[in-house]
Amino acid sequence: MGDDNYVVTVGYGTPVREFTVNFDTGSSRSWIQCKPCTSCYTQQDPIFDPSASSSYANIACGATQCTQSSDTNCSASGCAYSVPYVDGSTTKGNLATETLTLTPDDVFTDFAFGCGEDNEGPFRGSAGLLGLGRGYGSLVQQTSATFGWVFSYCLPSSRSSTGFLTFGSADDSTTSTPLLSQPTQDLYNVGLSGISVNGQNLGIPPSVFSTAGTIVDSGTVITRLPSGAYDALRSAFQAGMSKYPTAPGNSLFDTCYDVSNYDTVPTVTLHFDGGADLEVDKSGILFTESGVSCLAFAAATGVGIIGNTQQKTVEVVYDVGAGRLGFRPGACT
Repeated sequence: MGDDNYVVTVGYGTPVREFTVNFDTGSSRSWIQCKPCTSCYTQQDPIFDPSASSSYANIACGATQCTQSSDTNCSASGCAYSVPYVDGSTTKGNLATETLTLTPDDVFTDFAFGCGEDNEGPFRGSAGLLGLGRGYGSLVQQTSATFGWVFSYCLPSSRSSTGFLTFGSADDSTTSTPLLSQPTQDLYNVGLSGISVNGQNLGIPPSVFSTAGTIVDSGTVITRLPSGAYDALRSAFQAGMSKYPTAPGNSLFDTCYDVSNYDTVPTVTLHFDGGADLEVDKSGILFTESGVSCLAFAAATGVGIIGNTQQKTVEVVYDVGAGRLGFRPGACT
């Protein structure tokens, strides 16, 4: 999951109790840590106690929620789930139903979720995860009768500012790109077609992007580009940063600078099929740590990923029913 993820507060149970959870468009299973824990990390909220909720129920092995899910299996207590993430994080426990409260007016009974009793990974004190992927059992799928497979969010540019996560009603004026067929059931695949630096298109052949494919993922921090595209971006960015002294890189970033006295850095715009553009906010171009600022992109080893750092301040609109994904700039600060 990584360390720089974004959280929202939702309610589980009857009586309702609030929990702060990561939200992730790259996975479909929603879950929270549950008593009794066999292995639970430290979280800021009290761990959910199923015995204290009158609306909690374990899901039986033969139930549709169990047989149709890709992350489930039968156990002595009913339907069990297990989800591994690409960074090595894991969650395991019982698949159950519960009352989920998003707002006082948006309450969903019999919401299928993971009651996690064995959870490991850098979740930074959150109580669990809200799965916003395209797969069966995701929050988007389970609330589709109400929200019509539509949601959006805006990620703030810093820890001192706020953004939002909303469900339903897409903005028709948002410039959008088609959602493509998916190699796995969870992911939001799009067609990245080009990159501009300081307004100049780098002329990267579209096949560089289409060969591996590209997903948009709120749960990945740094954008990964195919090596040919990353090399072109890095060269153009280095040319635009020639007046700044370079600094040593690290295992993820190889283009770093001392920008303690900087005034401007090159702009970066990502171009998508259908004419949609994502002009990366300045907060998403450089990743700064310990006084060193690095180009906040990296080369991909597989599928390309548009990470959450590059999505800051832009409303990202997922209209799954209409098969499109859009960007509205300047939606939050």
